[in-house]
Amino acid sequence: MPGIQGGCRCGAVRYELALDALPTTYACHCLDCQTWSGSAFSQQTFVPEAALVVTGPVVVYAFTTPSGNTSTQRMCGVCHARIYNTNSARPNVAVVRAGTLDRSDELRVVAHIWMKRKQDWLALPDGVPTWPEAAPGTELLRALTQR
Repeated sequence: MPGIQGGCRCGAVRYELALDALPTTYACHCLDCQTWSGSAFSQQTFVPEAALVVTGPVVVYAFTTPSGNTSTQRMCGVCHARIYNTNSARPNVAVVRAGTLDRSDELRVVAHIWMKRKQDWLALPDGVPTWPEAAPGTELLRALTQR
């Protein structure tokens, strides 16, 4: 069975996730994600970096976060759509941009972080875990892995 497929807007970059099912996702409402996505939040998921195979012209942009970690972004070299990133704080984990998955319309958002920056007009469903800022990694991972 083929893995989960995805890619950039122009199609120059494609990827496959060696997963049996679509991953669950979380929404980040921080100002950086709002600016980078051009929207109210970004939607993403954690996957093992080894489960991700990318083909096509990928451009890398790395920067040091306020906490001193290195965030390494990967985007299409043609249309510049962000595909995924890694962070030195989470070795061997890729953070895939959920909108780049071919079946993004089937995804479930199971957690919300940086709620103190959430747009007031955005209503969230009851019972979904939320955190005012970044969630502790183990708690966010627990929310992502509960089916």
